[in-house]
Amino acid sequence: MTTHKITFLPHETEISVPDGETIIHAAMEAGVHVNASCGGEGVCGKCRVRIEEGTVEGGISEKISQEDQDKGFRLACQSAVKSDLAVRIPVESAVDASVLRTHMTPRKTAHISEMNFEELKEKGLFVPPVEKIFLQLPEPTLQDNLADITRLISYLKAQHDEHRLDVALSVIRKIPDSIREKDFELTATLVRPVRDVGKTRLINVQGGDTTSRSYAIAMDIGTTTIYGQVIDLVSGDVLAEYGDFNGQISYGEDVISRIVYAEKPGGLQRLHEVVMNTINKVLAQIIKRSGIDHEDIATITLAGNTTMTQLMLKINPRYIRRAPYVPAATLYPPTRAKDLGMAVGDHVSALVYPAISSYVGGDIVAGVMGSGIYRTEKLTLYMDVGTNAEIVIGNQDWLACAACSAGPAFEGGGLKYGMRAEKGAIEDFSIEPITYEPMLITIGNVRPKGICGSGLITMVATLFEMGIINNLGKFNRDLATDRIRENEGVYEYVLAWKDDTQIDRDVVLTEIDIENLIRAKGAIYSGCMTLLTEVGMHIQNIEHIILAGGFGSHVDLEKAMVIGLLPEMDPAKVTFIGNGSLMGARMSSLTNRIRKDVVEVTKKMTNFELSDTASYMDNYIAALFLPHTNINQFPNLKARLKARQKNG
Repeated sequence: MTTHKITFLPHETEISVPDGETIIHAAMEAGVHVNASCGGEGVCGKCRVRIEEGTVEGGISEKISQEDQDKGFRLACQSAVKSDLAVRIPVESAVDASVLRTHMTPRKTAHISEMNFEELKEKGLFVPPVEKIFLQLPEPTLQDNLADITRLISYLKAQHDEHRLDVALSVIRKIPDSIREKDFELTATLVRPVRDVGKTRLINVQGGDTTSRSYAIAMDIGTTTIYGQVIDLVSGDVLAEYGDFNGQISYGEDVISRIVYAEKPGGLQRLHEVVMNTINKVLAQIIKRSGIDHEDIATITLAGNTTMTQLMLKINPRYIRRAPYVPAATLYPPTRAKDLGMAVGDHVSALVYPAISSYVGGDIVAGVMGSGIYRTEKLTLYMDVGTNAEIVIGNQDWLACAACSAGPAFEGGGLKYGMRAEKGAIEDFSIEPITYEPMLITIGNVRPKGICGSGLITMVATLFEMGIINNLGKFNRDLATDRIRENEGVYEYVLAWKDDTQIDRDVVLTEIDIENLIRAKGAIYSGCMTLLTEVGMHIQNIEHIILAGGFGSHVDLEKAMVIGLLPEMDPAKVTFIGNGSLMGARMSSLTNRIRKDVVEVTKKMTNFELSDTASYMDNYIAALFLPHTNINQFPNLKARLKARQKNG
């Protein structure tokens, strides 16, 4: 078999592949990221690479201009390797994971809420499900020669009221040496049952007194990113945290693309391996940064959407995307973390958050638990906005939930120059009302190379209030500026001329980009309206809004209300909780109360399949305007627009 060597620049990463292999697959195998938001079908045009040396077959596309084709640009997913190659990954395709670990300055209008450990203790909620007990056992004699495990269990039952204990074989294997390591002084690690019934599990024994070293790990298994934290179960502190991009993004940016890939021969196994590789990378980092010993980790709690959970557990996700949209399970039993492929000790147990439906997963359940929406009297709207937006409405008495496909606009996808919230992404925008010249702020304060989701919202809201676009998202063609122009039949606004960018091309916002945003925000707003209608409520009844996810940390709330993404209300009543999935996983590590409540909460959450709900399409059509066909739902904006018209 003929093979060829590929060198990926500027990474200087080399790999040998068979003749005819596509560049995108070679990059996947080499661990080099190239944007492939369509899963490699050649329709998105974002996997542009430049062939600097060698020969490929195919890769020419209408998505690449003739000028760029002449420079050697090709689509990686359509280019077959025919010789040794030097392939340069353009700057717009590079993933900058450092931004995930940077504490961003939150938007000025969002109230930040974080879990308060002292408040947990004051409310009597700090009851970790894992407990370490120090034991001083009498040494065996000829007259007292009980088996080691019998001696240990008898002492626990007598001294610590442990009536029902379950002991794993792996623990029995450790006991003979551990019990004698420190002259019959040892520490037993117990996992309490979630409910009052059931057995306490003895999962580990260690020589000596290690009660001051008891740790848990919380992880959010996201479609785009994976985050982890080490939690000290004695102090309640987060000792270390780390996030990285989910390696599965090279196989498709959304869950549907990954389900399709999983259906291919070997696809499920590959996606499982890739996500476990990222999980173990995150685990290695947080364990190293916290300075803890693997032996002192007791449990890992994981939360992810339904598809990510099934891929992590190596469960076929095929039926999630096909009517009637049935997941394999909504509840998962505790299992050994090592059996899932996690690089931790044999004794560590893994708890996976339950789901509600195919598209309302464990990440949302974790957010509901972590945010406390299920314990409040206030009617609360909980939103986790991404490619798929999940919505929960309710309070301590009832909860209704739904998921809607918002598309990738809020994460920079589906835009001509869209990108994630990384260095070089335009995140803030204003415009001079006379000359229509823009002022741009990018993440990292560097020259722009694209637009992220929060920047897009700010741009569209600003352009709308300034009268530069109308309520359909179309540009005013009569304005005296060369920033608004027609390009191949599509009107666009030039945000940055090519000499001012990192990519040697003008960065623009097109009417198609705006249309994608309007559809995305329309899906979310109509989802909220549909849920409210189905439970007999109105938008005016909402008393509190909770935003979760990375998107919420950057979005300007007032601008989100201008475009009709959020209902109009006092920004002081909007709370940002950050990564709600991770917060819920962390709280489950700190208190058994959450583990006891979660099953009841899932039973309480009524799921609505929006596609089967009659009022959804009517609400959706009504929301396909800026901000809405019924401007009376946005009285403050209505007053500002009238004042602007009056002042000319």
